[in-house]
Amino acid sequence: MTALQARLQGLGTDRLRGMRRGLEKESLRALPDGRLALTPHPHALGSALTHPHITTDYSESQLELITGVHGSVDECLAELTRIHQYTARVLQASGDEMMWASSMPCGLPTDETIPLGRYGSSNVGRAKSVYRMGLGHRYGRRMQTISGVHYNWSLPGVDNAGYFALIRNFRRHAFLLLTLFGASPAVCSSFVEGRPHDLLPLGDRGSLYLPHGTTLRMGRLGYQSEAQASLKVSYNSLEGYAASLHDALTRPWPAYEAVGIRNPGGEYNQLATTLLQIENEFYGTIRPKRVIFQGERPLHALRERGVEYIEVRLLDLDPFETIGVAASTLHFLDVFLLHCLLSDSPPDTPQEIADLAQNQHLTAARGREPGLRLLRDGHPVAMTDWGLELIEQLVPLAEHLDALGSGHVHVQAVAQARSRLLAPETLPSARVLQAMAERHEQGFIAFGRAQSMAARDALLQMPWTPDQQALHAAMAEQSFESQRAIEAADTMPFEVYRQEYVSAARLGRPAARAA
Repeated sequence: MTALQARLQGLGTDRLRGMRRGLEKESLRALPDGRLALTPHPHALGSALTHPHITTDYSESQLELITGVHGSVDECLAELTRIHQYTARVLQASGDEMMWASSMPCGLPTDETIPLGRYGSSNVGRAKSVYRMGLGHRYGRRMQTISGVHYNWSLPGVDNAGYFALIRNFRRHAFLLLTLFGASPAVCSSFVEGRPHDLLPLGDRGSLYLPHGTTLRMGRLGYQSEAQASLKVSYNSLEGYAASLHDALTRPWPAYEAVGIRNPGGEYNQLATTLLQIENEFYGTIRPKRVIFQGERPLHALRERGVEYIEVRLLDLDPFETIGVAASTLHFLDVFLLHCLLSDSPPDTPQEIADLAQNQHLTAARGREPGLRLLRDGHPVAMTDWGLELIEQLVPLAEHLDALGSGHVHVQAVAQARSRLLAPETLPSARVLQAMAERHEQGFIAFGRAQSMAARDALLQMPWTPDQQALHAAMAEQSFESQRAIEAADTMPFEVYRQEYVSAARLGRPAARAA
């Protein structure tokens, strides 16, 4: 028995059965012709501020659908499907819009006309909009229209040190997930208009791509920032991570100071002039998380009560899946995350952090390139060899999870990953380019429209009862009541609220005890 298998046995059946997960799935609202819908968030979807399952991400045109916490992948996906079914009906009724099936955006208008998310007149609602205004000033609004799937995952009995060990290993091995599940090798030229890029033209329909690319979303064109690249955040402990984030949230950044808090007309440009306005601005492939109290800063919650779960942030939307993510993907992730938790996880170093950033960029841009080599422990290694080595280590974990009564879903998910890695033409990123070439004259927008329409039609054809419709409509109406209550309770001037919210005092203090 290997050390990994011994640690797995040591977890016990009850803890493994206590594995929990939830999903957050972003999608742009698109018009039938493949352009961005510029309409407000549909009223029938409820208040974007307070609805528990349907909100907006960056833009008023960017939906975010959120499940509760579930004990199985199937339950999680069933809830996400129901939320999709209701949303698809609302979009059809309110103007024949659809949820865009790709992570890379549909046809975009000029940057300044992409609508920011709006959340009402309360201080917390205004702060959310001002934060988005700041993101637009800092990175451009187009970058914020990229969409993805976030997977929230926890296991009972894991302490701070255990979750940070998991995170370090996840970052080391994230290249495998980027390769297996990356599905954004191409983009509409409207996304990069006026920006430098290394993409190649594809056909004559305004499409750009990287021939061996896997996920443009997670590469240099995606959620990247020169300012954030200076952070070099370490994940060796909660205290070290918190200190890095605290520094970024309190360190003035000259370029953002030049933008200022308000413009000459008195309107707000951003929440703060520091390197990060708030914690959510920090882009990473994975985050330690904890449910926060009303008005509490996330960093304060982590410092006070520790890590509650982790958020996996690197999954592209799968344009070949009706709801953007497959059950086999999540089954693979469960095994992968367990492997990250149970494997030896040495401390990271500044050099390794730099190497991992390089590995991410290489995999995103060239993940299907024959012979691609990544850096492991400072030495070049063939990406495919490293990936196959990891997959072999996942097999006994998958068998163990399946033995709990889930059939063969985990073993099958790992076997599928192995076969796809050995046949790169079967990877989602390759299938996207193949579909564009065979059915859409190399057109990314044409491909996205076809997949989005197919998903919409599939959702509308699924069984849907009057009771389900009434339940979701009542949830939407209740969310407006909750928003009105928040707005009625506000007494503080917004500027006072803003200053208090971004103050260093709200971030908590470094813990005196070990993580």
